Amino acid sequence: MHTDLQFAELKSILKFMYQDYPDVVNIDQLCLMLGDISKKTAYKLLQAGRIGHFRIGKIYKIPKIHIIEYLAISIGNKKTSNFNALLH
Repeated sequence: MHTDLQFAELKSILKFMYQDYPDVVNIDQLCLMLGDISKKTAYKLLQAGRIGHFRIGKIYKIPKIHIIEYLAISIGNKKTSNFNALLH
């Protein structure tokens, strides 16, 4: 398990990585941010409540901070992560 400081550093790195994306992204941008996953997979993540979002009509809107938190938690839960190599 990572410490709160490591979690904060990880979130900071992810914020830097996604600085060119708007604060609220659409489904296509979410797919790119998560490594070019399929729209079907992205919708499954949203519908399962894994990534916070809201809808305007039929359109999904995803705050970038929810994607960053999802990734930070997912990476932080890995018992063996090579992500620390990026911190040097």
